[in-house]
Amino acid sequence: MNALKIDKAWVAGFAAVTVLFAGGCTAANQSDEPASGAEPPLGTANLLAAPQPQTGDPAAVGGALAQLASLPIRGRAPKAGYDRAEFGQPWTDNVTVDGGHNGCDTRNDILKRDLVYTTTDPMTRDCTVISGTLDDVYTGKSIRFVRGAETSSAVQIDHVVALSDAWQKGAQQLDDAARRNLANDPRNLQAVDGPTNQAKSDADASAWLPPVQGYRCTYVARQIDVKAAYGLWVTQAEHDAMARELGSCGATASIAPASAAPTFAPPASTPAEAAGGVHYANCKAARAAGAAPLRAGQPGYRAAMDSDGDGVACE
Repeated sequence: MNALKIDKAWVAGFAAVTVLFAGGCTAANQSDEPASGAEPPLGTANLLAAPQPQTGDPAAVGGALAQLASLPIRGRAPKAGYDRAEFGQPWTDNVTVDGGHNGCDTRNDILKRDLVYTTTDPMTRDCTVISGTLDDVYTGKSIRFVRGAETSSAVQIDHVVALSDAWQKGAQQLDDAARRNLANDPRNLQAVDGPTNQAKSDADASAWLPPVQGYRCTYVARQIDVKAAYGLWVTQAEHDAMARELGSCGATASIAPASAAPTFAPPASTPAEAAGGVHYANCKAARAAGAAPLRAGQPGYRAAMDSDGDGVACE
């Protein structure tokens, strides 16, 4: 049965290539175009290593917890000044992280790393991925990828640490080269289901985790690794969410941060407070009632609604 599946996948891949070449390979998503600059060497191989799940590996998870303890805990900085352009041209090859200056743009590097049964365009010296299959680690779905204006978005490249989140937690203090590296670092990139990536938006671990619970440990560990590598911080709520998730993976190391910058710690709400006063099921309900934003101490405020732990919920 496995051989039959492989044969079908290859047949579908070659069929997609035939269709695209018949149309001149012009139905392209701009973000899929190879990077400008030096031509890629003929037959460039994709040597980027895909991150492996750490669930069930106490040593790896313990290492992630120790790394989490080294991250500063601070409040989220204002988003003022954020622009995607602050992180350089999307998918530029002009970086010094793995895959940089290999002649292929970062998006296609990650597609080649994360997809199977891939076919590439020989006219781009095999940089551009035309088709393939993604076994999505976020949703568990198998997703067929075919490059084109109407189809490429089925598979998107997620920044594991969202660039907007990074901007509010230290990245605005990095120089241009470091921000380009952050946006194109394979450790911070994962090919995923497009709609799921859109649903995540720029949320941190306190507000969003992958639907597949078995991948959450790896996801959180990758976020911690990236934040440590680029000198970023976490909020209290984010730190606590990461620690809880790693704890569920079997780690037993201390989760207390080595040193934490002063931060506002919102009081946890109790069932009595929720029952005896104003209660909103979520931020949507608070906004509908015209009560948002909610500040700590106000009726209806709950720490669970304060995703960044700054004492103001439902901003």
